[in-house]
Amino acid sequence: MANFGEKMPNGSRPNGNGSAKHQRRDAAAALQQALNSPQRIRAEYILRLYVTGSSPRSLKAISNLKRVCEEHLRDHYQLQVIDIYKNPDAAREEQIIAAPTLIKRLPAPLRRFVGDLSNTQKLLSGLGINE
Repeated sequence: MANFGEKMPNGSRPNGNGSAKHQRRDAAAALQQALNSPQRIRAEYILRLYVTGSSPRSLKAISNLKRVCEEHLRDHYQLQVIDIYKNPDAAREEQIIAAPTLIKRLPAPLRRFVGDLSNTQKLLSGLGINE
């Protein structure tokens, strides 16, 4: 247990003298900076790619999508690859009738892309990514 005159590892005093107020000001400033940051403006992309095992078209779709995501979305996306051979219920729930199929869940509106995703310009346009 800490003594009241002793400093905590973060530099504050357990009795709250002075530094807690300073920490709240710093936290408020950091929050304001995060809110004004251009990174916040970019939408978080939620993507699901439905594939059929390790077929050539599926592997090409995975490769093409990862390349586009890394080049244009960087840390602003979540990608889930679902093998419909291993998880047929997921394909039924999303009404997948062809594979590979990419579903963009967020940002709205929901979009579907079928094929190996090799047409980069069409994919970027459909994802709403303006270069």
